Amino acid sequence: MSLPTAWITGAGGLIGHQLIQSAPQFAPGWRIRPITRDVVDLCNFAAVEGLFREETPRLIIHCAAMSRVGDCESNPGLAELTNVRATAHLSCLGADIPFVFFSSDLVFDGAKGGYLETDAVNPLNVYADTKVRAEVEVLRNPLHTVVRTSLNAGVSPTGNRSFTEDMRRAWERGQTLSLFTDEFRNPIHVKMTARAVWALVLKNQPGLYHLAGREEMSRWEIGQLLAQRWSPMEARMLATSLRDYQGPRRSPDTSVRSAKLQAILDFPLLGLREWLAANPHEPV
Repeated sequence: MSLPTAWITGAGGLIGHQLIQSAPQFAPGWRIRPITRDVVDLCNFAAVEGLFREETPRLIIHCAAMSRVGDCESNPGLAELTNVRATAHLSCLGADIPFVFFSSDLVFDGAKGGYLETDAVNPLNVYADTKVRAEVEVLRNPLHTVVRTSLNAGVSPTGNRSFTEDMRRAWERGQTLSLFTDEFRNPIHVKMTARAVWALVLKNQPGLYHLAGREEMSRWEIGQLLAQRWSPMEARMLATSLRDYQGPRRSPDTSVRSAKLQAILDFPLLGLREWLAANPHEPV
């Protein structure tokens, strides 16, 4: 018998690519179908419906998004179409099958940190607002799942989809990065994220989950950690504070707790520092 088909949207991105790469190990019971813009434009609803009828996937993991905050601010209409309407459309198409949607810790305003799934959201920018509204659409269906993740480290096929790739390229160009000492997230390596998502799919326990590293770190601490990892590359950085920041509103502490997800996993969700220590030769 042929294996059931799993669609992975955003297959050329950081998380989508890693889900595909790790499927033979963690999800051997699925036939993986990478979905990129070359396959179908998710904003072309008629084309998506046609492909869905043709391929009849039995699982959708929706990683595709307009994810750069600045791009969403400059083009909110496209962000709405890509992040909200296309997600709602896919969720409706997959009404009778498991559907996993990737959201973000930035749905919170960062006023307190240590957020649980039960805490109220309060998005501060267009990107975060589109994620909040997409979450609502997805969670209308009790078969469907929202995974809020944090900063994901790792290497993407295009070399420009992770925050670590952005930092490394900046340092290779000789730039000095201004890194906040008082803005906190829970960075995690993408390989950890992919393993956890496949485990969640196989557990078949839909709902809302946080999936992030168990150590909260400031941007400055992350920079120091990566500079040590990438030695002897010259890593120029300047410690700064949100108090002196003049740009668009930022969430100071969107650290999240992943205890709900951790309780159903049989392996620990390592923080970035722990993961790098345990995998000294892995790219990041």
